[in-house]
Amino acid sequence: MGTIKLNRVKVYAYHGCLIEEGQIGSDYLVDLKIKADLTKPAVTDNLSDTVDYVHLNKIIKEEMAQRSKLLEQVCERILNRSLSEILEITKAKVTVRKINPPIGGDVASVGVTMTKKR
Repeated sequence: MGTIKLNRVKVYAYHGCLIEEGQIGSDYLVDLKIKADLTKPAVTDNLSDTVDYVHLNKIIKEEMAQRSKLLEQVCERILNRSLSEILEITKAKVTVRKINPPIGGDVASVGVTMTKKR
């Protein structure tokens, strides 16, 4: 078993419950960690034998582009697509953080982390 991670994928998106969040948008950081059997690609050195992180990045960007009120829904979509499109994944964990959230204080970010297993 092995782990592939995408760390701090920066995306500009329009999530949130406030009308202004849907109009103005803000920066988000996404971390995605997947578990898969990486034994074969370690031997063959072939991209087709592993989980392509370019594919994972595409899933993140496409799901972040769909507006949601809650980060929980965004996380769920990223997890569901990752598991349904990439059969080698046995477990996935995603964190979505909103940078400088509009919550009336000096808060660097807020975030949600969710995990799913096959």
